[in-house]
Amino acid sequence: MKNNFFYKNKFTNIYKKPSQFSEITSQILYGEKFKILSKNKNWLKIKTSFDNYIGYIKNKNYSKSHLITHKVFVLKTNIFDNSKKKTKNYLPFASKISIIKVEENFIEFEKNKWIKKSDIKKINHNERSFVKIFKLFLGSKYLWGGKTYEGIDCSAILQMFYYYNNKFYPRDTNYQIKYFKNQKKIKNSKKGMSYFGKVTLPFALTQKI
Repeated sequence: MKNNFFYKNKFTNIYKKPSQFSEITSQILYGEKFKILSKNKNWLKIKTSFDNYIGYIKNKNYSKSHLITHKVFVLKTNIFDNSKKKTKNYLPFASKISIIKVEENFIEFEKNKWIKKSDIKKINHNERSFVKIFKLFLGSKYLWGGKTYEGIDCSAILQMFYYYNNKFYPRDTNYQIKYFKNQKKIKNSKKGMSYFGKVTLPFALTQKI
C-alpha cells in the first residue's frame, strides 16, 4: 500500500490526541517519513516510519515525494532566501533534505530556500561519536516531547543519535530500557549522567554504528 509521506516544515509537535491542548508526546522533523492512519480536515493520525510512533499532527506541510540526499549536522541551520539573506527560520539537526541546486557555499533544498553547504552531510554518513552529537545540544532547555534546538527531553537525546545514523531506537524511556536489555550484541556499554544546560540527562550507550 502506497501510504508514505514526508513532513515538509522545520518540525511539528506530535500530540497524544487530536487537539492542540493535548499532551505533546514527541515531534516530527523535516523530511521524516510517516504513514497516515486516519485524517480529517484539521488532523492526521500518523505512524512514523523510523520508530513506529503513533500520534496526531496537524493536517498540513507534508508531501508524497521527497528524494532524500543529505541531512543536517548542526544543531540548527539558518534558512536563507534567494539573495542569500538570512531569514528567521531554521532546520533542526538531523533534518533530511534533497539538494536541488548548489551555488558556491549554499545549497537549495526547496524553491527559494537555501542553507549552508557546510551544515550538511550525505544521508549515509555515520557519526560514531555519540558525545559529538550530544554536545550539539549543550545549553538546550529541557522540553517534554522535544527533539530540537528549541528543547529536548531525556529519551530524545538518545534517540537522535540513532535517528541521525539511520538506526532504529525507540522514542520513550520505558521502551528504550527494554530494547537496550534485549540487545545482546551491545558491549562495553556505560551508564552515566550527562549535563545539558540546566538539565541532567541519563544515558546508557553504546551500540556500534
